[in-house]
Amino acid sequence: MSYKVFIDGSSGTTGLRIADRLAGRPELELLHIAEADRKDVEKRAAVINSADLAFLCLPDAASKEVIPLVKPEVKVLDTSTAFRTAPGWVYGFPELRGQREKIRTANRVAVPGCHASGFIVLARPLVEMGLVPADYPFSCHSLTGYSGGGKKMIAEYEDAARPALYSTPRAYGLTLHHKHLPEMTAVSGLTAAPVFCPIVDDYYSGMEVTVPLRMDLLPGVTPEAVSKALADYYAGEKLFTVHPLGQLPGDGMLAAGALQGTDRIELYATASPDGSQMLLISLFDNLGKGSSGAAVQCMNIMLGLDETAGLE
Repeated sequence: MSYKVFIDGSSGTTGLRIADRLAGRPELELLHIAEADRKDVEKRAAVINSADLAFLCLPDAASKEVIPLVKPEVKVLDTSTAFRTAPGWVYGFPELRGQREKIRTANRVAVPGCHASGFIVLARPLVEMGLVPADYPFSCHSLTGYSGGGKKMIAEYEDAARPALYSTPRAYGLTLHHKHLPEMTAVSGLTAAPVFCPIVDDYYSGMEVTVPLRMDLLPGVTPEAVSKALADYYAGEKLFTVHPLGQLPGDGMLAAGALQGTDRIELYATASPDGSQMLLISLFDNLGKGSSGAAVQCMNIMLGLDETAGLE
């Protein structure tokens, strides 16, 4: 069976990556729109409504503009922040318990944000399984390659005349009002948003998210129990590797770009010698499991195809 698929916003970073992953798949027919019509909402909607499934790789406002014109029976995957906590939309993270079946039967799926994915994958299981309370004071640092900022940031970083400080890590979101915070809070089941510091650095893609835990605030919970809980939660997931407690590369360091070009995710957990502190780490590609790879994975589920088809 062949499915008609349209990528609205196919010239952007995420759209281009999705198109690459769909190229050459015989079960998919990619629809296109004339260059002159790319900003005409009525003509975009017409192409979307002729598809079985459409990806919206657009700014929030453009997604919100076109969705009311889309037929209910057309399956939509939106990659913006517009609908990630909206009623009637399913959050597109299949590995969370119960989420895969929701995605399978949904016509409206919101693809998770990259930073949010790295946090939720660590926090959600621990809250869901009762090891960490919903009101725990989470904090999170997330290091990303500059592709996470889209075409504008890519151009800035690859400009020969860029400022010298672009070669150093730069923290942003310093007003503590980052656009990923609502989904990080809601999907993880938290009563308050984590303190979140995103950082962009001078490399193209790859993401490393760190979440510290103070074990004195978690009476009766050990680092071994936390590590085992994460391993049990994601057991059997094809795109996941959960490393044993304390297992690190030979040099004891984790490079944020280690999974560049893949659609996988790896989880690490370390503890202080006395077990009073832990550091949880998720490692993945912000353009892979952090955006386009996650979108294609959800598409496969929604269309009843092999879940990892077209993924790396």
